[in-house]
Amino acid sequence: MSFSASSLEDPSLFVVDKTYIAGQWVSAKSGQLFEVKSPATDTPIGSVPESGLDDLNDAIQAAYGALGGWKRLSGRQRGRILRKVFELLMEHQDDLSTIITLENGKAKADATGEVLLSANFFEWYSEEAARIYGDVIPNSTPNSRTRITKEAIGVCGLITPWNFPLAMGVRKIAAALAAGCTIVLKSDGLTPFSSNALAVIGERAGIPEGVFNIVTAAQNTPQLGLALCESDIVKKISFTGSTRVGKLLYQQSARTLKKLSLELGGNAAFIVFDDAYLETAISSLLIAKFKVTGQTCVCANRIFVQEGIYKKFSQRLIEEVKKFRIGNSLTVTDGSITHGPLTNGTEKVESHIKDAIDKNAKVLLGGSKLPSLGRNFHEFTILGDVNDTMQITQEETFGPVAALLKFSSEDEVIKRANNSDVGLASYVMTSDLARSYRVSERLETGMIAVNTGVVSDAPVPFGGVKHSGFGREGSKYGLDDYLTIKMVVTGGI
Repeated sequence: MSFSASSLEDPSLFVVDKTYIAGQWVSAKSGQLFEVKSPATDTPIGSVPESGLDDLNDAIQAAYGALGGWKRLSGRQRGRILRKVFELLMEHQDDLSTIITLENGKAKADATGEVLLSANFFEWYSEEAARIYGDVIPNSTPNSRTRITKEAIGVCGLITPWNFPLAMGVRKIAAALAAGCTIVLKSDGLTPFSSNALAVIGERAGIPEGVFNIVTAAQNTPQLGLALCESDIVKKISFTGSTRVGKLLYQQSARTLKKLSLELGGNAAFIVFDDAYLETAISSLLIAKFKVTGQTCVCANRIFVQEGIYKKFSQRLIEEVKKFRIGNSLTVTDGSITHGPLTNGTEKVESHIKDAIDKNAKVLLGGSKLPSLGRNFHEFTILGDVNDTMQITQEETFGPVAALLKFSSEDEVIKRANNSDVGLASYVMTSDLARSYRVSERLETGMIAVNTGVVSDAPVPFGGVKHSGFGREGSKYGLDDYLTIKMVVTGGI
């Protein structure tokens, strides 16, 4: 049975069977729909159009048609509209968090946090829209003058994942709109309804027709991605997802020489030195490892604990993880649920645990599925005596499994932490200021958190190095990714 929007305070935020193109809610030209299921109950919650190439072309043309008017607005004018989006997100945060929990499965508290983070991006970029500064450069010739301006890059194709169905889109959308770009968003097929709700809010806030467009698809996703990359109208692609798909999009964009931002896979090292404050390290890891049931690209995947603190750390971690409660926040409404199901199934989690056990890792907590709750639920699991040969240290687990590895020296752990093709985020727990600087400078990741488990915030640049991609989201640097530089030299003065 489909989800009933009547349970929301504003049922119009839950849009089914339609997608948003040129300011209108439309069906796919083929008439095809695909069904979306709740990961918590494995039951249908609604359908959305299976957009095809004709639908995508309509969205691209709508964005192109709206580009001139939108980019000609002053930054202050665009900022006022973005500010209104922020206000509406705050006003409807309960309904939006319900939609996120429904389609993604994350606990209601996590979903509410995602809405607030999304609102934060719109608030911050509403303020930055009026602050896109250029330069005046002294010219080598006395009778010439040189000025530099920044302009919107144009129509942008944005491709988002399912783990943050609202916030991952918003990080791109808010910056692109602030810069004066127009958008074609390909929302994830597992979680399309949060993006639809954002389109409703954007329309109410005054985003003009054609500035923000959405295509939805499941089976047609690869061909839509290829068409975005090969379009001569689309000037930029921003993608968050796997390294494999990111490389494919990079290759497919070569002919049209697109600007790309790629936020790809991670394998974050969480390093706990003997001199770390134990409770700070534990509280930081609980966030960095288990947020959204371990399904974030910056989740602590390899937890390196120095030998002198290893036993005490593992004992305290077990004590704290036992306090978590997993379940469905939409049926257990007393606020006690801290974590939800895995959105995309438990197979990879099970595979990594089995491989680790086969290679002599010890199960310190959990280790099994929770079929009594549903097929996508898995126990919180802590593995001890993990080593660098195990799959769990070489691939993102994207699930609620904490893999503990011992280390002895600073040089050793830095070498092991850097022994990865990807470099998105890492975490350092130490009370030694000099060590925090040394280790941060030697770690090969785009983001480093010292004595905290939180890395994402609207004013800071989010992104990685190596096979974790390039480009940044959030901050003034994220705004620059949607701008081009124009130089104007004037002679005969």
